[in-house]
Amino acid sequence: MIQSVWPYLAVMLLAAGFWPAIERRVGGKVFEVLPPIVLTYLSVTALAVAGAWTATPAIHAVQDTIVARLVPALIFLLMINGDLRAIVALGPRVLGVFACTAISLFAAFIVAFAMFRAGLPADGWKPLAALSGSWMGGTANMIAVKQAIGMADAPLATSLLTDALCYSMWVVVLFAAGRLAPAFNRWTRATSSAGMTVADTGPRAPATGDSVLLWLGIALGVAALSTRLGASLPVGSMVSATTWTILIATVAGLVAAQTPLARLPGAQAVSSALLIAVVAVLASQGSFDGIAAAPRYILCGVTVIALHAVFLCLFARLFHFDLYLCGISSLAHIGGVAATPVLAATYSRSLVPVGVLLALLGYILGTGFGLLVAAVLSSMAT
Repeated sequence: MIQSVWPYLAVMLLAAGFWPAIERRVGGKVFEVLPPIVLTYLSVTALAVAGAWTATPAIHAVQDTIVARLVPALIFLLMINGDLRAIVALGPRVLGVFACTAISLFAAFIVAFAMFRAGLPADGWKPLAALSGSWMGGTANMIAVKQAIGMADAPLATSLLTDALCYSMWVVVLFAAGRLAPAFNRWTRATSSAGMTVADTGPRAPATGDSVLLWLGIALGVAALSTRLGASLPVGSMVSATTWTILIATVAGLVAAQTPLARLPGAQAVSSALLIAVVAVLASQGSFDGIAAAPRYILCGVTVIALHAVFLCLFARLFHFDLYLCGISSLAHIGGVAATPVLAATYSRSLVPVGVLLALLGYILGTGFGLLVAAVLSSMAT
């Protein structure tokens, strides 16, 4: 049994790297349903339940420090790829589809919570609010919203499972829907976006040892400064010092993204490593208590996606959006930057940059979107 800090940290890092390494080297269908980040959470939680370590005061202090410092650092690094000029250059049609997708998801979360509220616990809105951050951006936004609203660690497993399973079902639907584009476009009286031209974002240079160290130093410095500034700002029922810290780190990342600093390679690699490390640490404090509620939340997640699809189709009919842009925008919200370019390529290769930029825009707005959903759901729960 582990009772000191360094062996604990060694296990966390090994656990954080294990499943991504297996996926990279072996692959398999299981990773299409349960991505490495979910398997990492479940594996570390299993070790915690089995008593692999004891939550001594020293280990508990390290857990709190890691989460408090690495989450804002992670958010800052994710914003580095947010080229606002390239996103604005997408034009009003593409950004209009993105806005309608966000509105449809917002409405879907509200309606679904109203439908299932009676069967959820008093704080049952929190896993859904965290999930909404992921379904606008990604898992990092989910973690940021979780921290900002003070959600316990145990329900995080429910949010992660709901995210993974519902996303896996939805991405299959979107891939299969491509053949329906002509009929859908006739119904919405839209012109296909297959031929639109967008400047490619281009590949980034690979990370190097020095760039990784530089990004770690910058990100941790921003996290420390954001924490200090966040602690000095006024708080309220839905705005805590942690909320301010995350928002300040987000703005700092967006500002840095518009400077030559954004050309330094390695930010994406470092942020990916930090994300799964933070998830491992959060899992090490948890248990499987929240898993019992997973079926209800999965059903709620399926309902959210179904309502989102209906609302987005109505928007498409009203504003004459074509199926390709609707599908890419939907997956940019729910699937993130990894899956969206693949879907875009199956629709039309010219749309791949659109998918990348919309997914990055989702990362930028994901935390704020999740906090907005949290504010509405919490008011409905009282």
